[in-house]
Parts: sequence; C-alpha cells; structure tokens
Amino acid sequence: MSMKLPWLRPVLLFAGLTVASAHAGSQEWPRTPVKVVVPFDAGSTPDVAARVVGDRLAARLGQPFVVENKSGAAGNIGTDTVAKAEGDGKTIGVSIAGPLGVNALLFRTMPYDVEKDIELVSIAVSQPSVLVVGAKSSTTDAKQLAALMAQKTRLSFASIGAGSISHLAMAALVAQTGADAVHVPYRGSGAAVTALLSGDVDMALLPAAAVMPHVKAGKLRALAVASPERSPSLPDLPTLGESGLPDIKGDAWIGFIAPAKTPAAVIKKLHDGIVQVLAEPEVKEKLRLQYMDPVGNSPEAFRQVLAADVKRWKPVVDKNKITLD
Repeated sequence: MSMKLPWLRPVLLFAGLTVASAHAGSQEWPRTPVKVVVPFDAGSTPDVAARVVGDRLAARLGQPFVVENKSGAAGNIGTDTVAKAEGDGKTIGVSIAGPLGVNALLFRTMPYDVEKDIELVSIAVSQPSVLVVGAKSSTTDAKQLAALMAQKTRLSFASIGAGSISHLAMAALVAQTGADAVHVPYRGSGAAVTALLSGDVDMALLPAAAVMPHVKAGKLRALAVASPERSPSLPDLPTLGESGLPDIKGDAWIGFIAPAKTPAAVIKKLHDGIVQVLAEPEVKEKLRLQYMDPVGNSPEAFRQVLAADVKRWKPVVDKNKITLD
C-alpha cells in the first residue's frame, strides 16, 4: 500500500534550493573587495604573508584583497576585529599562535572565544626561528653557547615582547639548560635586532626574516634553528638538537582565519584558493626570499597545530609566571 506524503515534495524542493543556494554563494564569492585584517604592523611577517598570498588570491578570484593593519594587545585587537565582523565573506584575517591560543594563557580575559567566534581556514606559511648572537660574540656555534649556558654564565636574551614565541622558546631553552639568563623584552623584532647589533643583549631566537639579512651582512651570527628538523629555507643551519642544545620547537606559523558565521562554501573556496596560490612557483619564490615555507593545510590540521602549541607553552607560561594583564 502506498502512502502519499504531500509535505515531502516541498521539503525536498526546499532542501534542493538550499544546496543550490550554498553552491551559488560559493560560485559568486567574492562579489566585492575582501578586507584582510593583520593584527600586527605593516612590514611584520604576518603582514608580508598576507600581502603575498592576498595579491595572488585577488588575481585568481577577481576581487582585491585589501590588507588592513590593526595592531595592539599582542595581536588581540586585530584578531578581535575578525571575530566580531559579519560572516559575509567581506572580512577575513591572518593571525599567529599568540592571539589564536597562547594569549588565552597570558590574559585573564580575552575579547573573543576562538572556538565560538573564529573559523580556522589554513596555515599559509611557517617560518623558522633562528638562534642568533652578535658578530662580535666569542660564541661561534651553538655548542659553545650550550657550554656557556651549562656553566651558568650570566647571559641576556632579547624577545619581541613578553609572552611572544621568541620569549617562550628562549625561556624553555634557558630552563632546560639550567642557565642563568635575563629576559629583555622589546617592542617588535626591529628593536630586538638593534639591541643585538649594539651588544645590549647576548642572544635571541627571532624570525628568520628579521635576522638573516644581518647575518648575511656579517653583523649577526646564526647558530641554529628552533625546529625539530632543518628548515627548507635555511638547510645549512643545524637544529638546536643537532647542536647539543634541547630541541625546542619555536618556529612560527601564519594562518588565515574568518568570522565563525562565514558560510562553509566560502571557507572552502578561500581555503582552496590559498592552497592553489601557495603552489605557484612565483609565490614560492617570494616566500623563500622571506624565509617562509608554504604549508596550506586543512582547517582540522590547523586546529591540531594550535592545540599542540597551547599544550607546549602552558608549562612555560606557568613556570615563569608570565602575564600580560
């Protein structure tokens, strides 16, 4: 016996229209310029990555991707701008481990909830952090530095700010070697590099793009990279582990994000566009010149990297009683 279900056809029709609408939204996006919020100053590594990738996304997708720098509060201000934006595909952003995870360990209150307010799209690039000393330093390689640290020789290290990965990675290194070292925070990599050049501090772990031009000019000495394996950008530099120091993972990644209510079809199109852009030889070369290695992973893989970062740095934050409030 057949049973007529008069409501079935309208429901199926509605479902079909919904799927078609989502597909159409993906096909049509972007119909207007897309704002890319960078939570750090112009010229910073997140800014550079946003502009390199954004320029090619514009060429592929037919609309400008316009970078807007909104720095402050260790990246929270710009990241909050993305979190609070309408999920209409007109605003996306880039961010790093700090504002997407580590800052929640450093601030008593956060203006946004990453789980509820932000959609992770893809990690675009990873950049090695380089252990450097001044060119006049008596330390010529990381093994010598390890020996100095083991002797508890009083040293100082620069960072690009309290709670930054450059701070946490060095704090972890100091703790694991039992060294006696003083942290000297600076506002950004430029000031930290200036302190190294002038001899005001002994060492630092800083993004490769900030230090390698000075290394090539003979003004700084690169000792090792803070990553489990040698970086494709700096294949001749040994890792900390190869150099007799604890193997600290201090490389920095830069990822694309969007407001949480952005349609899934738009997120997918953005993700696919980023992956395609990162595969372009011209983009690879531009990133190589900035010591950045293309990644282009999935949102789920992005989430796993973020969770691992928080797990890695929480003991360091707690042990050193680091706070930004």
